[in-house]
Amino acid sequence: MSMKLNHELPKPEILKQEIPMTEELKELKKKRDAEIRDVFTGKSDKFLVLVGPCSADNELAVCDYVNRLKKVSDKVQEKLLIIPRVYTNKPRTTGDGYKGMLHQPDPDKAPDLYAGIIAIRKMHLRVMKETGLTSADEMLYPENRSYLDDILSYEAVGARSVENQQHRLTASGMDIPVGMKNPTSGDLDVMLNSITAAQHPHNFIYRGWDAQTEGNELAHAILRGGVDKYGKNIPNYHYEDLARLEEMYAKRNLKNPAVIVDVNHSNSGKRHKEQIRIVSEILHSRNYDAGIKQMVKGVMIESYIEEGRQDICENLTYGKSITDPCLGWDDTERLLMEIAEKC
Repeated sequence: MSMKLNHELPKPEILKQEIPMTEELKELKKKRDAEIRDVFTGKSDKFLVLVGPCSADNELAVCDYVNRLKKVSDKVQEKLLIIPRVYTNKPRTTGDGYKGMLHQPDPDKAPDLYAGIIAIRKMHLRVMKETGLTSADEMLYPENRSYLDDILSYEAVGARSVENQQHRLTASGMDIPVGMKNPTSGDLDVMLNSITAAQHPHNFIYRGWDAQTEGNELAHAILRGGVDKYGKNIPNYHYEDLARLEEMYAKRNLKNPAVIVDVNHSNSGKRHKEQIRIVSEILHSRNYDAGIKQMVKGVMIESYIEEGRQDICENLTYGKSITDPCLGWDDTERLLMEIAEKC
């Protein structure tokens, strides 16, 4: 047997009893979820900004970052709805490298899934308690989301997962917005097919149960750029790309047509400073075209306390990414204020 089963992990319902949400936090999430829903259904014209580290690798630094974000959020709350990225699962192209706090609560130590599951739930709850902001995470492993499904206000399905049937069907049973990224090839039809599947009802196996869903009308697109067969980045945030997506949406019977533009990854070529310019271009396109303004609900930005990235070592720089390079805090704060001015 090539797979060794170490030990059984705690069931989500047991972990939720051991690390529960208070009634106060449940009410907070209910209010935040309603505010976010109103943006996607068009009842609110606030602009969404999903912003935070590429990977949430350290609870202290992440909570420090989100507390800073809260202060800015209070200043721009009439224009922007800020959702912190607290990404505890990280896809790896080759399977190597840091896979997120779920696997490694301490990046420089061996993986510990049991400790990781506890760590990510505690960190997400701490973010809520300290800041009043509910967060976003990536649905990398559909069955693992059950450990956080009572906490998160937004989830994203990544470029390497968006064609997976289990991701699509699981998204159809969620009651929060789920963003479907275009695949690494950049194929927008694949992304729209995933949204279609997520918006429809399904019957399937989930965590050993016969599960039935009603469809998620808040499933939407995330543009993150693509890569051609030679490995060259192909951005898809330009005006022409947004106009093309608007046309493609119009040909499908989908509810609440919407897109979040990921301004890093293949859109920036992982040149983190480019995110500032790309955001500016997206805002210009929205202000130029009413249809695009209605469709583009927000942007996704990778940012942390310190600019850039670092390799994992014994003496890690506090608040600096150990995966993709991020904007530093000063640039982030300025960018958020500029977005509020231009929206």
